[in-house]
Amino acid sequence: MFFVDVIELEGLGNRSYLAGGTSSAVAVDPPRDIDQVVAAAERRGVRISHVVETHIHNDYVTGGLHLARLTGAAYLVPAGAHVSFARTAVSDGDTVDIDAGLTLTAVSTPGHTPHHTAYVLREAGRPVAAFTGGSLLIGTVGRPDLVEPRLTEQLARAQHASAHRLADALPDDTAVLPTHGFGSFCSSAAADGDATTIGKEKAANTALTVDVDTFVADLLAGLEDVPAYYAHMGPANAIGPDPVDLTPPAVADPQEIAARLAAGEWVVDLRNRVAFAEGHVAGSFNFEADGKLATYLAWLIPWGKPVTLLAESGEQLASAQRELVRVGIDRPVAAATGGPGSWLREGERPASFPRATFAQLALERPDGVVVLDVRRDSERAGGWIEGSVHIPVHEVHRRLGEVPDGTVWVHCAGGMRAGIAASLLDAAGRQVVAVDDGFDAAGEAGLTVVTG
Repeated sequence: MFFVDVIELEGLGNRSYLAGGTSSAVAVDPPRDIDQVVAAAERRGVRISHVVETHIHNDYVTGGLHLARLTGAAYLVPAGAHVSFARTAVSDGDTVDIDAGLTLTAVSTPGHTPHHTAYVLREAGRPVAAFTGGSLLIGTVGRPDLVEPRLTEQLARAQHASAHRLADALPDDTAVLPTHGFGSFCSSAAADGDATTIGKEKAANTALTVDVDTFVADLLAGLEDVPAYYAHMGPANAIGPDPVDLTPPAVADPQEIAARLAAGEWVVDLRNRVAFAEGHVAGSFNFEADGKLATYLAWLIPWGKPVTLLAESGEQLASAQRELVRVGIDRPVAAATGGPGSWLREGERPASFPRATFAQLALERPDGVVVLDVRRDSERAGGWIEGSVHIPVHEVHRRLGEVPDGTVWVHCAGGMRAGIAASLLDAAGRQVVAVDDGFDAAGEAGLTVVTG
């Protein structure tokens, strides 16, 4: 009897898998912090005999090489991937034995990358699951624009062909187990549900329900900005990432925190946006530990910039470190726990700014204040507050000069990204109000929402 354990990476919107039988297993697209995978194998009482990559990842740093070296597993990487470390190169049709009666077969599925490879798990010769990486996702497919702009349309067409190849070759009840699609920007759209099969995808996935020209046109029209840190993930994975170091950083006292801010380094407050707005170290930025910390901090911070983390507790700090190593932010230069009272020098007062709802914004008459919308382009296309300024959150830091004079009421779709943007504006000396409200409330509050 086979098993498949799902390892959720919620902060990145990805999944990794451990699949096997009674004595051995394969790890698929493992995260950089491999201890979760090792623990899953220990719970099952199995040896990790194989580690496989569906592709050279663009959105996170893999733990595959380290896991293979630690366990002595064979490290399977698509033959077309250009890497500088020893591995077992796999090509279309290659099959390996995982456990008694359990095999894994490579299926070439280019599209997300030129070398992308899916893996079909078979029990006694019968397909039971397909690890589809960034090819066939739940209701969508992986983005084809992360490799080279000149290849984007070609790879989009390959995605359509690869989806059909899987659908044509596998029984309808075969489980489809993708790596992307659960919030990752590697997906061309959000996953349509939590689990799926080949049969369900045949009925609902546009890669399988519309012709290739229509599919490609719609796919390319829906692509949005690529997170800036993606440019560093592929090269790091091709070189072979080092093992992680999750030991606590050096402790920063108030004088060091102030010195690092004065030096232009990033000091990041991990507390929730409510606590941050009520009181924080002036000049610090707010990236909630419970939000998409790794995605947004890695997207906004100048690559390689030293970062100091401020956390409520040691547990919050440790969790944040784990999230950040997954995207190559390996070692905070310093950290402190507690709250503003222990982070400020004697005599210093915490900075703060107000939070509000859309109803309160309506009372302020939007024509008399600056309304800054930090949602993505696709979100704004569905409707926006009349007269508002639009700068997506990942562009705010470098476009501060474009925000008109006056008090800035900043909003997103729910509040988290508005909190990030408000902290950036506050650190730059702007008067800011963070709208911590769902965008649906804007129209209900009487604000004019423009559509079309």
